[in-house]
Amino acid sequence: MKVVIVDDTQINVTLMQALVNKIGGCTPVCFTDSAEGLTWCIDNEPDLVIVDYMMPSPDGMEFIQRLRAAPGRDEVPILMVTADHEKEVRYRALELGATDFLTKPVDRIEFISRAKNMLAIRRSHVLLADRATHLADEVRKATAAIFEREKEAIFRLSKAAEFRDPETGAHIVRMAHYSRLIAEKLGWNEEQLDMLLQAAPMHDVGKLGTPDMILLKPGKLSPEEFQVMKQHASIGHEILKGSASPMLQMAAEIAITHHEKFDGSGYPRGLAGEDIPLMGRIVAVADVFDALTSSRPYKPAWELERALNLLKEERGRHFDPACVDAFFDQLDAALTIRQQYQDAEEE
Repeated sequence: MKVVIVDDTQINVTLMQALVNKIGGCTPVCFTDSAEGLTWCIDNEPDLVIVDYMMPSPDGMEFIQRLRAAPGRDEVPILMVTADHEKEVRYRALELGATDFLTKPVDRIEFISRAKNMLAIRRSHVLLADRATHLADEVRKATAAIFEREKEAIFRLSKAAEFRDPETGAHIVRMAHYSRLIAEKLGWNEEQLDMLLQAAPMHDVGKLGTPDMILLKPGKLSPEEFQVMKQHASIGHEILKGSASPMLQMAAEIAITHHEKFDGSGYPRGLAGEDIPLMGRIVAVADVFDALTSSRPYKPAWELERALNLLKEERGRHFDPACVDAFFDQLDAALTIRQQYQDAEEE
């Protein structure tokens, strides 16, 4: 443990240094210049500071005040050396943060006893701090493990929906990344962006409840069949709602809102404008763009220019204008994502 001795009289420093060496397990760090000693204590981490009161600036009082004001130095024990009659000095030193006192002339036995007591206190503080850090690390690890299990459950549920849906696994990857690009442009923070990336693939999980004869039909759906198909938004919400997980809560909200339209003509609730949660408005743009530019059993893939023109035409009708603008602002990154995950689709 590092014991800092600050006294402008060399003989006093030498005496206290010899006494510290008798304690064992300690390294004395000595200064006759109080300013140098203060700088060392701020730049390093002492375990005990022994400082004289009567010194050139900074004197003992200012030394204690400035040391206590330094980050992380509020728990370091400080022994101040004063004359026995200087009670007012002691009172002031206690107010500023002195831990204990040594009386001049320094008594060898008293010095060693008080120093040992202060070092024992310091050891306890360090052990408690280490324990707290260890527990915090364990909590972080446990939380990360729970989060990874949650992500795995969501991924597996998305895969389950994918096996029933003619849309490919590459689709849910691409549209999730498009969604993240849009949200990033709209100013979402990193935590929100990562959550959206995990939750967006769940948007069509309600298709688990859609009959195969409708879900896999190669031609256009009849009005009655389309009414059944539309139920997947509400079914997805029913599957996902009520979870304590913020990620699943977001996924539930996306499931029931990503088919709403900005002009109020969407489903299942007929919400309009900003009554549609922003995450739903974001995913609507990402999902439709990728659906248009991907081949399906009931249609070939659209040309890129045609799909982009539709986004522009439906700006303010189907889509939130701000989300469309954000997508076009990130178009180069979106096209990179489209190309990056094309191979996964072909495989």
